[in-house]
Amino acid sequence: MSSQPMRILMLTQSYPPIFGGIERHVRDLGQELASRGHSVSVVTLRQQEMAPLEQDGDVRVYRIRGTVHRFASLLFRNPERWYAPPFADPGLTAAMRRIIAQEEPDIVHAHNWMVHSYLPLARRSGPPLVVTLHDYGLRCPKWVLMYEGAPCSGPAMRKCMSCTADHYGRVKSVVTVLASRRWSAIERCRTALFLPVSQAVADGNALAQHHLPYQVIPNFLSDCDPAPPQESEALQPYLDQLPDREYILYVGAYGRFKGFHILLDAYGRLVQAQGQNNVPPLVLIGYETSEFPLASTPLPPGAVVLRHWPHDAVMEAWRRSMLGVVPSIWPDPCPTVAMEAMAMAKPVIATHIGGLVDIVADGETGLLVPPDDPAALAHALAELLAAPERRRKMGVAGHRRLGLFCAAAVVPRIEQAYRDVLQGRERSEPLPRKTTSP
Repeated sequence: MSSQPMRILMLTQSYPPIFGGIERHVRDLGQELASRGHSVSVVTLRQQEMAPLEQDGDVRVYRIRGTVHRFASLLFRNPERWYAPPFADPGLTAAMRRIIAQEEPDIVHAHNWMVHSYLPLARRSGPPLVVTLHDYGLRCPKWVLMYEGAPCSGPAMRKCMSCTADHYGRVKSVVTVLASRRWSAIERCRTALFLPVSQAVADGNALAQHHLPYQVIPNFLSDCDPAPPQESEALQPYLDQLPDREYILYVGAYGRFKGFHILLDAYGRLVQAQGQNNVPPLVLIGYETSEFPLASTPLPPGAVVLRHWPHDAVMEAWRRSMLGVVPSIWPDPCPTVAMEAMAMAKPVIATHIGGLVDIVADGETGLLVPPDDPAALAHALAELLAAPERRRKMGVAGHRRLGLFCAAAVVPRIEQAYRDVLQGRERSEPLPRKTTSP
């Protein structure tokens, strides 16, 4: 099994053209594995009018619907984005059974709550299950492990019920909490190997506490040295919106957990202390959330809001920036946005929380500051803005460190994890419990 091609079936609730961190990761991983000679297929939800089967490069994509999706208009706030339920959906399970019989995978690799509908099929005689943990969904019904605006100490029935009520609604919160607790327990029993994307995710999901086999394998970039984009009529209207001088860049949701309000506060302090003409613009590329509607959210002078940009335009914005800011206040699992800044040799100011501590080397590739602390963030911004040579050296060091998070370094580790599982299964030996991070 050391070098033989494998048949790999991946499960994810969303897949491009729906884009997000997990969606991009699954697509990139599938393409990378296929380029290495493996047979790769993906099972995902068939949203709206998408085709039930398509070929994405060398990857087959099956799009299926479950029983709950017959009532999508009642269950999902966003009609363009559906989610897998926190329990085994009979329709999804039946569709997976047919696809597994057709594909005959050696490994099933799941990436979110789509795994719950596979669990009834997870048998010792079938393909072993590997689960990448991109968040805290094994332990937290909201996936974020936050309670009342601060990192959560751990789940408890009453606490989870009150925490999820505002997010899901009272009826759905009861179903979600009870179902996720039950099916997460089954997932722990039937998963051969967990792959948390950072040590923070491993700790937050209590993998060691439950004596579960795991390896920390981070997210990755498929292109760690992107070339400048060719002139494009489609891209140019976006780039024309950028300031004509160097700027600070934030990329992400305009949301509380992402620290959007903390960044606005910190930048406002900087402008007030140094004057607007002496502070570079703050460019905010992302999408609006209900927490900070732009029509009613005051922005400090010098802030430029740009919404719904394509990825190629975002990467060019990184290239033209002077530094990046990732001010998350939640334990952000393994944000690739910090890696994208490093790919363009830009220093990163980030919070000392979650997987960011695995990515940003404090004082070497950027600065780490306490979360939810606008004064500390403003001080870090002022420190780097006043030191262009230090910024340059940090950017170079960040690009060098990025080698840890490139596909060439990470994907072979995932391949080896598959082989460890298959060989361990064949030998009927317990899997090693590795906890090493990059």
